[in-house]
Amino acid sequence: MSRYPEVLWAQRSDKVYLTVALPDAKNVSVKCEPQGLFTFSASGVQEEAYSFSLELYGCIEPEGCKTKSGLRNILCSIQKGEKGWWKRLLKSEEKPAPYLKVDWNRWCDEDDEESTSDLVSDDDARCKLVLLQFVGEDDGSSDDEGMLCE
Repeated sequence: MSRYPEVLWAQRSDKVYLTVALPDAKNVSVKCEPQGLFTFSASGVQEEAYSFSLELYGCIEPEGCKTKSGLRNILCSIQKGEKGWWKRLLKSEEKPAPYLKVDWNRWCDEDDEESTSDLVSDDDARCKLVLLQFVGEDDGSSDDEGMLCE
């Protein structure tokens, strides 16, 4: 029997972000299908099976879906098929599963998207920002050792 990890979501006009809270995940598998079907599976620390499938609100671009596995979670960036804001994450109007929650740390309102920078979607810039926060000031050197992201 499979278990469900906590999944946080947020969106921009062109992407949906899913953060799967699963520390030390192994055998991570993500599948994105054009009609909007997103499937995830992985093994936990003690080899427990975790999996879920989401029928997303709109179509997606499978080649624009990216996944990064970290120590505590798996970050998934899903390219929307058409640019625009979705009314909700899932196609179904029913109440979503209890493991699916809004990621308020990444959330951006439709009206605020133009005024915010693209640091959330630009992983390299976001990593440099995180690095600067830990190091202090930018000394102008180009040494990227110690960066938290790939």
